[in-house]
Amino acid sequence: MAKISKRMNSANALVEKHKVYSLEEAIKLTKETATTKFDSTVELSFNLNIDPRKADQQIRGAIVLPAGTGKSQKILVLTNTKVKEAQEAKADFVGGEELIQKIQKENWFGFDIIVATPEMMAKLGAIGKILGPKGLMPNPKTGTVTVDVTKAIDEIKKGKIEYRADKEGNIHTIIGKASFTPEQLIQNYEAMKAEIRRVKPQTVKGDYIINISLSTTMGPGIKVETN
Repeated sequence: MAKISKRMNSANALVEKHKVYSLEEAIKLTKETATTKFDSTVELSFNLNIDPRKADQQIRGAIVLPAGTGKSQKILVLTNTKVKEAQEAKADFVGGEELIQKIQKENWFGFDIIVATPEMMAKLGAIGKILGPKGLMPNPKTGTVTVDVTKAIDEIKKGKIEYRADKEGNIHTIIGKASFTPEQLIQNYEAMKAEIRRVKPQTVKGDYIINISLSTTMGPGIKVETN
């Protein structure tokens, strides 16, 4: 059994296990319980009253956080038709079939996200089993399959994140770093919560958002009021 450090014990002691905090209190505690020596990521989790086994209750999308994520992402653009546009928009890597082969043959993953133009999707199918488990497969629903690569790259650089409900009806995402101001974290939290409400399936009856919690990397979970 892993030994809990004094720093972790001190952080856990700040949070009442069954208490539900106001957003302002939760944000304050989130910053206070960031125990890592590096700038911890602030994570947001929703437990939703959905059944992801039903096609109309599978939630997936993307949003540009107003205060950004505090994290830079290396962008790979796969295209045969928008090479110059992608280069001018300062994508980290731009190419076509040769980069798909590099991923397939060399197990190359020197990037964080893929943007692809539509003509590349048939070719990407060959490595779908490699990209899928890593959450890297481009998807029109998240804006990563597009002819407007400039817009896609710009949004990613500004703080675009993807979200997806797991098989238990949970959505785990990030809303910034522990070094963010409370105002920045609240701004991103409110934007993400509004987005989750926006995509509520019409077939869901009763309460939609069951629980919300905040945490930092290796920090304790902090329950937040849902209303």
